[in-house]
Amino acid sequence: MLFNSFVFIFLFLPVTLWAFFAIGRSSHTLGAAWLAAASLFFYGWWNPLYVPLLLGSVTFNFLMGGRIGEATMPRRQYLMAFAVAANLALLGYYKYANFFLASVNTLAGSQFDLARIILPLGISFFTFTQIAFLVDTYRGYVKEYRFIHYLLFVTYFPHLIAGPVLHHKEMMPQFGNSETYRPSREHLAVGLTIFFIGLFKKTVIADSLAPYAGDLFSAPGEPRLLEAWGGALAYTFQLYFDFSGYSDMAIGLSRLFGIRLPLNFDSPYKAVNIIDFWRRWHMTLSRFLRDYLYIALGGSRKGKARRYANLMITMLLGGLWHGAGWTFLIWGGLHGVYLVINHGWQALRAHFGANLSPSTLPGRAAARALTFIVVVVGWVFFRAASLDDALAILRGMAGMNGISLPTALVPHLGSLKALLDQAGVVFNLGGGARFVVQYIWIATLLPAVFFLPNTQELMRGYQPALDYQQGPVLSRFAWRPSAGWAAGLALTAIAGLLSLSRISEFLYYQF
Repeated sequence: MLFNSFVFIFLFLPVTLWAFFAIGRSSHTLGAAWLAAASLFFYGWWNPLYVPLLLGSVTFNFLMGGRIGEATMPRRQYLMAFAVAANLALLGYYKYANFFLASVNTLAGSQFDLARIILPLGISFFTFTQIAFLVDTYRGYVKEYRFIHYLLFVTYFPHLIAGPVLHHKEMMPQFGNSETYRPSREHLAVGLTIFFIGLFKKTVIADSLAPYAGDLFSAPGEPRLLEAWGGALAYTFQLYFDFSGYSDMAIGLSRLFGIRLPLNFDSPYKAVNIIDFWRRWHMTLSRFLRDYLYIALGGSRKGKARRYANLMITMLLGGLWHGAGWTFLIWGGLHGVYLVINHGWQALRAHFGANLSPSTLPGRAAARALTFIVVVVGWVFFRAASLDDALAILRGMAGMNGISLPTALVPHLGSLKALLDQAGVVFNLGGGARFVVQYIWIATLLPAVFFLPNTQELMRGYQPALDYQQGPVLSRFAWRPSAGWAAGLALTAIAGLLSLSRISEFLYYQF
């Protein structure tokens, strides 16, 4: 079941919401149990055969968490290591077995065969969520062991399929709070506002860009400069608004139930360096990789060389988490190199007493543009079906295949045509109108992602606070319960709902 579907919006959500408050009014435990059961139904809508797998994983980790919490050293260490290894083995089998065998066959010329394994939806997210629970239990952070609350913590449908990756300690107090089980006008108003903003991002913007990205990545060939950049930027914005839309919808849905999810997306294309980018993109995954992998490897405590090695290992594994393929591994490695360069540059600037972040407006603009360009290059590997396709697109983006424009534009260019001929531009493309619309999208969205306030900035005061602020949002743009905002939300919702005729999965569902 998809958030962006009629059956979810007009049937599943209202029934689940009404029953949650009706049942929770008399019994908080039964209310939580109802929401957990509805979440399992939501998950099983995709494939009921994997519900037992999810329940088995939840039961195993709950029992292991209890044993880890009660054990003493060194038994606690052994139990934690066994439980984490079991989770990684499950994830490895479903997500990486086919990739591993295919790689072995390629390198060794063998023909090992394994029946194609269907990746269970959301397995990466519910596995990482539970690994965090096990480690937090080992560290003594977990204080509550009620199975119904734990089941709801893992299966809670707003986050189950594509995040955010949750911490036990940030959710359990909310499940135990009596206010959660009472309907609130503010929660409903804020939740619906955020949900429909997210729906608009997904259905109106991201899905409209998908065909332009598909034109390039489905069959790259030898793309010329504007074709390559047009397709790469189309995917850059498609992924941005798809994931931003999902993150908004998840937070909005959860807010309807009076439960606040952590922020997971904070205008990452406004980042002034790659470190800043990873503080803003998939924030809860970055938090998980930092807290449970990078720091566990030693972080920055064992010297600069070890720190940079830990960064590379973390990002390589982060790339593999996104997908079982060499292109994802290269994408992760590329971001590891970016981070090493960024940290090295900051260390050099600190050594000479310079500010770590550009302080002037031109400096920030240049830093933001450079960060954006290297991120776009990374997305090419992230999206490409193969390494050869990615390299072909990058050659086109570098201008190695020349420049071409649609032939249909020739009658509209006038004297500019002669200048373009002298510059080596070739007129041999079809689809003039499609080309123009594609670049109108790009020209519109580029300043939007750089300068417009994001959802949490609009909802400031009604959303969880950020660890750092992006600057003031003019009060006339901030959300408030008013007729103007209600009218704007109605138009946003109508546009999003009318675009549901082309229902598509969120891109992060495949990870």
